[in-house]
Amino acid sequence: MRRSLADYPLEDLKNVYRTLHAQLPENMELMDSELLQDLQTLLQQKARAEGVDISVHAQWATWLNGGADLRAL
Repeated sequence: MRRSLADYPLEDLKNVYRTLHAQLPENMELMDSELLQDLQTLLQQKARAEGVDISVHAQWATWLNGGADLRAL
């Protein structure tokens, strides 16, 4: 049975996205990855649905990190 990205738990999707995104400097080919783009699009849709303004990087990053303030890390 084939699953779509939307079928996976949100926290798993966020974790995979954060991990892949952190690897961009060492793996620039990820920038062209359709999987990464699809995952980002799905997560942005979910964030918007929760009232996150994804154009504000701090809001987007905070949402991706489960509410963690990245400046404190």
